[in-house]
Order: sequence, then C-alpha cells, then structure tokens
Amino acid sequence: MRIVISYDIASDRRRAKIHDTLKNYGERVQFSVFECQLTGKEFRRLRDALDPLIDVEETDSVRFSRLCSECWKKMEHVGGRTARDNAAMIV
Repeated sequence: MRIVISYDIASDRRRAKIHDTLKNYGERVQFSVFECQLTGKEFRRLRDALDPLIDVEETDSVRFSRLCSECWKKMEHVGGRTARDNAAMIV
C-alpha cells in the first residue's frame, strides 16, 4: 500500500524519535511528511513503533493517508528536489 504520513508533534524530542522511525519506512518529502510503500505487515509494525511515541494528550497528531495506485500516479510535484525511484512528491 502507498501511504502519505504527515505529523505535527509538540515536543522536539518526540518529533525526532518519530522522524527517526519513519525514515526506516519511507522517504521524507517535506519537513513533516513521508511517503511510504508498505506491505500490510510493515504498516502494522510501523504503527506499533509509532504508537508509544505519540502523546495525544499533548495535541500530537499523525495522519496516515492511503492512496490507490492511480491516485499515487496522479500526484503532482512542483519545485524542490526530484523524487527517487519515480515516487511522487507532495508540495
């Protein structure tokens, strides 16, 4: 599955841990946005790794947007660096 993950984390320390976790699963395309192509098992493992890092009481937010293959292909990218491996980027 193709997933765009965006996050807004109040604590610098938690934000760094979330970033470090996400970089093992996908490509950072903006400061708080990653694009990932994951199996169902990888996605569950990622969610399990992120859950203890997110403080919902502290107004942390992580969004997982699943995209179908056709939607992924139709994403547009303007400016910035070029995506690797033909992955689309969001701006």
